[in-house]
Amino acid sequence: MPKKRWLIIISVFSMLTLASYVLLLNPTFQESLGWRLNQWVGAFRVWINPPSRVSFSGDGVVEGSTELPPVSGIADLTDGASGIEDSEEEIFSFAPVPLAYSLDGISYFSQHNRWNYCGPANLAMALSYWGWEGDHDEAARGVRTHTKDKNVMPYEMVDFAKSQEGLSALTRVGGDFDLIKRLIAAGFPVVVEKGPHFRDITNRWTWMGHYQTLTGYNEAEGYFTAQDSYIEPDYPQPYDELVSEWRSFNYTYIVIYPEHQENDVLNLLGPDADEERNIRRALKKAQEEIYQTTGVDQFFAMYNYGTNLVKLRDYAGAAKAYDQAFAMYDALPQDSSIRPHRILWYQTGPFMAYYYTGRYSDVISKAQQNSIEMVRDDVPALEESWYWMGLAKIAIGDKSGGIDDLYTCLEYHREFQPCVDALNGQGEFPYAN
Repeated sequence: MPKKRWLIIISVFSMLTLASYVLLLNPTFQESLGWRLNQWVGAFRVWINPPSRVSFSGDGVVEGSTELPPVSGIADLTDGASGIEDSEEEIFSFAPVPLAYSLDGISYFSQHNRWNYCGPANLAMALSYWGWEGDHDEAARGVRTHTKDKNVMPYEMVDFAKSQEGLSALTRVGGDFDLIKRLIAAGFPVVVEKGPHFRDITNRWTWMGHYQTLTGYNEAEGYFTAQDSYIEPDYPQPYDELVSEWRSFNYTYIVIYPEHQENDVLNLLGPDADEERNIRRALKKAQEEIYQTTGVDQFFAMYNYGTNLVKLRDYAGAAKAYDQAFAMYDALPQDSSIRPHRILWYQTGPFMAYYYTGRYSDVISKAQQNSIEMVRDDVPALEESWYWMGLAKIAIGDKSGGIDDLYTCLEYHREFQPCVDALNGQGEFPYAN
């Protein structure tokens, strides 16, 4: 081939390479087309290594057990002084609510054209009802320190709301529809955390975590009015769909309110105003649902049982509950539309249960195999997983590996206080002047 033709070919190839490189670094290209490239790459990775085929036991598919783990170290649920008496519910009486009610005055924010934005979008919507003038991007700057953060925890949303002048917030578990309707009818929007099925970035129908702001209800037609950042404003959320989706997050809810109305909110919560009593009631609810459900719903009920035991610091009981929940998970069909393989992204109770019972290898394997390796976009922005894996490695004598994981945690969540404290304990001071 003539030398001149070689030079032309090399020049054209070099120009195409340079142009491709420039496009990949160009923000406009990334926003318009780059995300599609990431989507195709992620879809290919899921195709060759489906997350739904990964077990939690590490030993493949096993038979699940519905045997209820003992509530070790916890007073009996009907023990009166430290538990809950059935008659105690009669103490709390509430005025009847209308058959339908709707709140106005919320600014709607969509999560589209953003990455994992349902947390900031719903936080901004709930705040807007009380006159907050920010938007979802401002909320995101307060609760997300990485553009591809995989999850915003309820406590992060509560902390941000409390940092706004004149406002406060709380989160509880074990909620029910009567409570939500009572709050809405009294003028308080409710943010629920739930697990619906959407198409993810790889175009697969799959379970994932999602927040939804409820601003109304219609008892006759059986739906809540939801400001759904993924679907649309004023979305009619059917009761029957919500109960299953909400169960997968232990019926968690968030209420934001003016500081001077805190007593009003607590009165509306009734027995759930007291946080420990609320957790014990949620524990009892999960216990009942273990025997009332099957399949993935039973898995969630058992998982909730463990989560509530963690909140009550019964780590031994929680570890047994999670063991049984994971056995139930592994017995589910290997189908991405059924298995909630992302659950450790959102609910990190197993890390605490296993860590505080000395099961460090379980912490490491589940943080790595069942959380971090579930990410298909090369950005495992899961600070909690890195944190617990780092602590567990240090506990088994791998200090350098643990410190590396803790620094990785800070890459994905700058100044994440648990990681900072853990590093300080190892003589490392990441933000020292």
